[in-house]
Amino acid sequence: MQSIRMVLPAILDSVSQVVWVVDHGGKILYTNPAGVAALGYDDADELVGLSSHETLHPYRPDGTPFPAAECSMLRPAITGVPAHGNDEWFKRRDGSFFPASWWAAPIDLPDGRGVVYSFFDATENRELERARRERDAARIRADESRAAQRRIMQSIESVRRQTARDLHDGAQQRLVSLLIGLRLTRDLIPDSATAAVGLLDQAIIDAQTAIDELRELAYGVYPSVLQAQGLMAAVTSLAERCAVPTTVEGEYPRRLPAEVESNAYFVIAEALTNAVKHAEASHVRISIELKDALRIEVADDGIGGVPKNAVSSGLTGLGDRVGTFDGVLVIDSPPGRGTSVRAEIPVQE
Repeated sequence: MQSIRMVLPAILDSVSQVVWVVDHGGKILYTNPAGVAALGYDDADELVGLSSHETLHPYRPDGTPFPAAECSMLRPAITGVPAHGNDEWFKRRDGSFFPASWWAAPIDLPDGRGVVYSFFDATENRELERARRERDAARIRADESRAAQRRIMQSIESVRRQTARDLHDGAQQRLVSLLIGLRLTRDLIPDSATAAVGLLDQAIIDAQTAIDELRELAYGVYPSVLQAQGLMAAVTSLAERCAVPTTVEGEYPRRLPAEVESNAYFVIAEALTNAVKHAEASHVRISIELKDALRIEVADDGIGGVPKNAVSSGLTGLGDRVGTFDGVLVIDSPPGRGTSVRAEIPVQE
């Protein structure tokens, strides 16, 4: 026991935690070096004998008085019950304040029950907490933004599907009926009426051209095969109509939500369009793989050299599309070695 008493002052002098002892009246009896440094004093003798309450917090940071009768740190001397606080502000010697967390416990002294204080400057902890809250708030805002983008994307895809149906079931069917009527009318007019026959033949050609253009437009808005047969079938159809020889490979064992398939399809379509327009490629390869994530790649053997931050290349919106579904887009385009557009979109089982 005697050896412990001899070592105790050395322990208190070496710890970074502030340790104060105050008597029953709240006068400071002892402070370790950490307590001296925390308040900006030079020596413990400057603190011993002072009122702990008046030294630490005689008034609040806003300048209003803080009566000693309201001080929770002194209460253990009366109640004999330990106390703890996190929302306290202590005053340094120079008059500045700092946030503090403190613990107070009763201690029996020769002149009555006193209190042992321990406290530390909580500025760093508060900064960390503020940074954490800001980080969490930023994450929440980002999640809400992605959710809003996803809802917008779902709305856009719904409009696309409806527009494609309206074009197919409405305008296209009317044009088909018109074409049939023109052909029937042409069959009723003798070939000798050359002027009328010429006008009808041209009208038939124009009607057929309008049907073909409208069908192509409806496919571009939202291909019906995508809804009926899925992503792989729609991309295969897209590759068959591409001006540059294009192959499609990969595994697609199950269907995904319509907005995910649609989003992936238009990412592939945009990347393929850019390859045709800008890459000077002789071949394009499209890869689709669905396992723990949907991985798509559009790679060409063209001239490459597309900068990652290119704005005019038409690739800018692809990152937004993929990011809406928490995906990642990577564009690899070394000069002279072609361009590869890869996207990975998380999917749920």
